[in-house]
Amino acid sequence: MSNIDSTGAAAQQAIFDKLGINTQKSAAERASDDKLGQDDFLQLMTAQLQNQDPFAPMENGDFIAQMAQFSTVSGIEEINTNLKSLSAEMSQTRIATASTLLGHSVLVPGSMARPDDNGEIHGVFELPQAASATRVSFTDATTGELLHSDDLGPQGTGLVGFSWTDIPTALREGNRKIKVDVAANTGAGMETMGPSIYARVLSASSYGEAENAPTLDVEDYGTIDASTVSRIR
Repeated sequence: MSNIDSTGAAAQQAIFDKLGINTQKSAAERASDDKLGQDDFLQLMTAQLQNQDPFAPMENGDFIAQMAQFSTVSGIEEINTNLKSLSAEMSQTRIATASTLLGHSVLVPGSMARPDDNGEIHGVFELPQAASATRVSFTDATTGELLHSDDLGPQGTGLVGFSWTDIPTALREGNRKIKVDVAANTGAGMETMGPSIYARVLSASSYGEAENAPTLDVEDYGTIDASTVSRIR
């Protein structure tokens, strides 16, 4: 009986060798490997075919179904690996793209502004409906002193841009923080509107998981998600 068993085992090993199946894993490799690989699957499949009941052999459909299931699992694992690699590459691309914003200004909701490299302040506000009068005021953020005011007149629904381009040299050189207030009359008198200001990007960084978007350090506004930036100057 042992001769028959040894002969069968030798024949089975010969089949494995022809198929290129590695059956000589060390104990350490088997202990650290908790998943079935291609070699393991083919080894089990070969043993199943060799030891099947000759009077009730495996149906071709069953054999093909097992092969298809293994191919599907193997394909999914390969896709996952490729997606992880792609995600890592996209993360590097995102941080590289975000770094190009250094020295530029991005539009952020808020009322604090400083003169840009051209000595100007730019921003926008949104009107929910047409206004018969609109006004933008610029005051010293520390003292509350009124520095400048613009009457923009009637404006239609939607985004309205504004700017202060002739800022005095003393304000530009001092890089003073300036508060921007917007008011509009949409039918109930002058009401305050929340502006968005173009603020300078100081730095860009990336951290955490690969799928996390890079962040920008924006002057006066701190850290913001780079993916939320909609306008750049």
